[in-house]
Amino acid sequence: MVSFWCVNLNEPIAIIANIGNKGEFMSFTVLVTGGAGYIGSHVVKILGESDYSIVVYDNLSTGSVKSVLHGELVVGDLSDKAALSDLFSSYEFDAVLHFAASISALESIKNPLKYYINNTCNTIMLLNECQKHKVSNFIYSSSAAVYGVPSPSPLTETAQLKPTTPYGTSKMITEQVIKDFSEISDMNYVILRYFNVAGADSETRIGQNTKDTSHLIKRACQAAAGLSPEISIFGTDYDTPDGTCIRDYIHIEDLSYAHLLSLEYLIGKNESIILNCGYGHGYSVKEVLDTVKQITKIDFPVKNTKRRLGDAPIVIADNCLIRTTLKWSPKHDNLFDIIDSSWRWEQTLTKP
Repeated sequence: MVSFWCVNLNEPIAIIANIGNKGEFMSFTVLVTGGAGYIGSHVVKILGESDYSIVVYDNLSTGSVKSVLHGELVVGDLSDKAALSDLFSSYEFDAVLHFAASISALESIKNPLKYYINNTCNTIMLLNECQKHKVSNFIYSSSAAVYGVPSPSPLTETAQLKPTTPYGTSKMITEQVIKDFSEISDMNYVILRYFNVAGADSETRIGQNTKDTSHLIKRACQAAAGLSPEISIFGTDYDTPDGTCIRDYIHIEDLSYAHLLSLEYLIGKNESIILNCGYGHGYSVKEVLDTVKQITKIDFPVKNTKRRLGDAPIVIADNCLIRTTLKWSPKHDNLFDIIDSSWRWEQTLTKP
């Protein structure tokens, strides 16, 4: 059961949800911004299972109270300077994990200011509080979108950054802000560049709730569930084995584990670092759709259409650095496992 009460953090009043960890909180306190969202909630889950003391700060624009399985939930927006200041004054945070962001590349083209304000300006607000309260550990949720249309793959962390959308540019600029701030402060960081995140909690407690998403596996599962009439393949004439784009898909639980290891890395007083989060190999659009059909046993319609501007034929991570630095060893490096968990989660959303 989730219980609610109001806590007067001067002004404004924030609503807190006490979710409840197993046993006593450990002394290391972590702030997770955007922790009620898809990726953030899975990271909160693994942190809670590791007995960290967690405070989630989320405006619930895309997140859900039900997705927060551990810690305390403070409902608020990063753009609210007073609320953010009260939050940091009410807790002593040892680390901040920052997930709160707008993430649609297509939307960013139509509304770029939203992305520069939410992704970059609001991160600056957050870093300002980290500076005032001497937070020394910062983990940032970045994206392979900072690479733009890369060539060749696999991509190393030192590859040239050439983002093609305001979303990717906002992430690139924010990375630079974090690096610059770290240079003049005692704060160390881990910046994690995600490739294509998919899948759900193995126990089907949480998953991706977003209805209007551009993520292929989510959209394919929605099509199988009868929530969309068809799936479009944007381009079948790329220089790949079957003509469709190839992407590096990573299971959400392996990505969450990378965040836990990143936190332990920073606690160990290690140097700041940027790391790719991917498996180092990819699957084509057709391979993904065929696997969804195999798992769901539903032959949903697929439409071939023209290429989208800015789509690279192949985007794959070089993950040597995260493997060697964090000793990260993924457990779900299998397209079937990723899609199976996604489909099981989708079925929970469509149950009457």
